[in-house]
Amino acid sequence: MPRVYNKFLPSKGRVLLSYLTLCQGLEELISLNLKIVGDLKMRHDHVHLCVLLALFLVSWTQGVDGAMHHLAVMGGSDQHRQRHSQTADPVVVFDDDEQVTANRQPTPAGAASNGTVVVKTHTEYSAVARNSSSDSFAVLVHVKAPGMTDAGAAGDAQPRAPLDLVTVLDVSGSMSGHKLALLKQAMRFVIDNLGPDDRLSVVSFSSGARRVTRLVRMTDAGKALSVSAVDSLVAGGGTNIAEGLRTAARVLDDRRHRNAVSSVVLLSDGQDTYTAVRRWGSEAGNYEALVPPSFLRTGWEWSAPIHTFGFGKDHDAAAMHVIAEATGGTFSFIENEAVIQDAFAQCIGGLLSVVLQEARIAISCVHTGVRVISVRSGRYESRVHEDGREATVQVGELYADEERRFLLFLSVPRAEESDSDTALVKVVCSYRDAATGGDVSVTAEDTVVARPENAGEAERSTEVERERVRVEAAEDIAAARAAAEQGAHKEAVKILENRQRVVAQSGDGNAVIVALGAELREMRDRVSSRERYEGSGRAYMLAGMSAHAQQRANSRQVSFDAFGEAAQDEATLSYATPAMRAMLLRSRGESDEQLPKSGVQKT
Repeated sequence: MPRVYNKFLPSKGRVLLSYLTLCQGLEELISLNLKIVGDLKMRHDHVHLCVLLALFLVSWTQGVDGAMHHLAVMGGSDQHRQRHSQTADPVVVFDDDEQVTANRQPTPAGAASNGTVVVKTHTEYSAVARNSSSDSFAVLVHVKAPGMTDAGAAGDAQPRAPLDLVTVLDVSGSMSGHKLALLKQAMRFVIDNLGPDDRLSVVSFSSGARRVTRLVRMTDAGKALSVSAVDSLVAGGGTNIAEGLRTAARVLDDRRHRNAVSSVVLLSDGQDTYTAVRRWGSEAGNYEALVPPSFLRTGWEWSAPIHTFGFGKDHDAAAMHVIAEATGGTFSFIENEAVIQDAFAQCIGGLLSVVLQEARIAISCVHTGVRVISVRSGRYESRVHEDGREATVQVGELYADEERRFLLFLSVPRAEESDSDTALVKVVCSYRDAATGGDVSVTAEDTVVARPENAGEAERSTEVERERVRVEAAEDIAAARAAAEQGAHKEAVKILENRQRVVAQSGDGNAVIVALGAELREMRDRVSSRERYEGSGRAYMLAGMSAHAQQRANSRQVSFDAFGEAAQDEATLSYATPAMRAMLLRSRGESDEQLPKSGVQKT
């Protein structure tokens, strides 16, 4: 049991005790633990009883926090008010997490348990004329994480980095019936596929939030406990996303032990009605108010990502997108409620295959005249030093076989008559091996461009051009979404139509580019009117922006087949890793041949 600070419960307080046990559950009752009743030393018994009944009604409609607030207003003690206002000192401390297995033994620097990252660079052109210069010469930095061949595939009983997972589940009234049944089924799949070294804590929220299970190892006993807890969930009440995330933050912040990988999965089908946040088009508030400070990235520090899932068409897509974006997670749009298990499966397939953490790319110019002008890195934070001689990109965690591509734009000077080539940049990727804790550093070969007298026959890089097409498409998707938010639906359609035309004219039959065309066509349809956009377009656009900005697969469905039989899946699986695809197949009960082959670009 968690540590709690108890106060004496007057006999008539048992009325509140009984009601709260029924409607809020034991965990919230303990957290309340009668800070309330300790302050209910009222002067008259009948007033005492009336207040208890009133607090029951408040707790039923507004949750425990609402009851605490009304108690303070009615004249609770100064001591209570001080405690209630100090959210940094919670009443319940979730330090009862089950102990993890033996700690990892760090390996010497430069060693890795399952191979090393592959780092390559590609220049926009193979050559630049000796007497020419460029202020925007493109170089592609391509990083690919090691595979699971030696470390074991996701879900297999082979060495990999163990996971601490907190699932934050909406059990408000709108989740009743079939929705809750589908959620429980999806959670049983998640539990079944976690390994004995992984730990899971289930948090549920409606008007308030409660920790349903402590952070417990997924042994046979732990799985049975977790399944029983999930099966006991009952829908009812409002939607308090912020309180659910605050509870999840306490589970991770208060734990005594830590696994190598930590993550949060948040699912909701509604809008938070308890926290003042900004709606799109309004100037007041901020959706980041929903995110506890310990989840927000500050500077270049790492936090546990929150992977958000908007369930159905009535969820707050803007809020879920901001929560994911602020913490380094992905936002998925589950339009078809029946595929919730597939969405969860793809996500945990990645989480169970994390092979490196705190990855950082360092770029330094070699030739004295070369400068870094800019870095196109999506949502990954990048910095270019004032003198342009160095740049860095913070990459963070990578799943097995996962890839990242970043475009550098360089200033390249004219070459001397005696120069046959120009050394442009040196690229180093440093990271921590997730399975062993060892520090690893991988240096790519220096990026060099030939400097002939005449470069008219210089070969153009397919890899660089393909990435440029993807990046520019992602930027136009964001621009179209912004136009649709302002009600300019015709403009949004035009932006997407023009970009779709450019993608088609690129003449690239690569699966990723073909899928990108299908995605743009789908988006064009969904922003065509206010009704379409409000119904599903916003969520679909934001999910697409999340995938492209993170270069990581998420879940969203294509409603029609635009470019062939594989387009429906491939439009959302372009970034999916083998481990993510394998877990998705496991969820569907299919074989490898039934899912489109990976559209991973070969470089």
